[in-house]
Amino acid sequence: MNAQHDSWHFSRPALADAYLQGFQLGLVSARGLFARRRMGKTEFLKHDLLPAASKAGYVAAYTNLWDDADHPGQALASAMWLALEPKGISKLWESLNTPIKKMKAGGKLPMGAEASLELDLAEKEKLSIPAIQAALQAADKSKKKLLLVIDEAQVLAAPAHKNLAHSLRAGLDIRKESIKVLFAGSSEAALREMFSKTSAPFYNWAPVEPFPLLGREFVEAMVEQVQRLARQPLSLAEATGAFEALKETPEFFRWYIERYLLNQELGAKNALETTLLRVHNDTAHVKTWKELTRADRAVLLLAAKGVQDLYGAAALKQLKVILDLQEVTATLPRTSLRRLTGQKLQLLARIDHGTYRFEDQEFQLWVSARSTVD
Repeated sequence: MNAQHDSWHFSRPALADAYLQGFQLGLVSARGLFARRRMGKTEFLKHDLLPAASKAGYVAAYTNLWDDADHPGQALASAMWLALEPKGISKLWESLNTPIKKMKAGGKLPMGAEASLELDLAEKEKLSIPAIQAALQAADKSKKKLLLVIDEAQVLAAPAHKNLAHSLRAGLDIRKESIKVLFAGSSEAALREMFSKTSAPFYNWAPVEPFPLLGREFVEAMVEQVQRLARQPLSLAEATGAFEALKETPEFFRWYIERYLLNQELGAKNALETTLLRVHNDTAHVKTWKELTRADRAVLLLAAKGVQDLYGAAALKQLKVILDLQEVTATLPRTSLRRLTGQKLQLLARIDHGTYRFEDQEFQLWVSARSTVD
């Protein structure tokens, strides 16, 4: 287990090399990668893929659009410019803001209007398209290829960012040899729609695939690290059982390891029980639950408990009991699932006909612990 900024980081160099080889062989110029939240995707991108890309001769740029979902354009422009011309980023925004400065210099503004003309986030976002174009032109002058990693890329699928997405695609389309792009996201449904919807700016532009999840090797590496630090050893069997109980979610498993190390005298069982309580005790989940209809909650309960065919007769029978209704038809789950998989909620992702998966494992655990829709 290699450490990179974090002694607990589980390094995956072979996986990073596999992604880069696909780009280097010219097989693809862009890829879409999805994994639910807390599965280790972002850590891999930042601590494995980006360093490997730099070592392989790329200029590597990274941005997470969830950091400010309302202003993705300036995040993209700044990420590329910082990678390509780190000393020139302030001059870039300064030059793009010249018209505003000229207006100020004219002295014809009403009293107090100067403050409204400062380059705030909203104004900066309006300049993001020319800023991105300037960054792409800077990439043209670079002797190195650029790897652009866009985390939580599904933000670009929002209608409000359609012009930005069209402009970005146009700029990347003519630079497929020199700029490689990895679109990563935590919402499988939204990311797939971004590349499969015919009206979407990035329609059919990149293949979308699941991020390879962590498993036994990760657990073994964490246990090895614990053995070096703990007074009381943690058995691999106990750790594996905890990993499974926590739905094989790496972040939750780290919580479990942390709890164990800080309270070794209480044992592994206590560490797991405490971690499960921490997972379930989330006020954000309570808020989400309260905002859903009873039908939506019932469908989520079945999905959380592993029901595979949410349109089937068995599921309809269970919904009838849960909701205490005289009759339930397939229209009820279909209507709920449209909401639950939609852009607004993004709680479930469609896997197959009638089969859905939670986008957030933490929320799934929270829902699975409930027994009613109330």
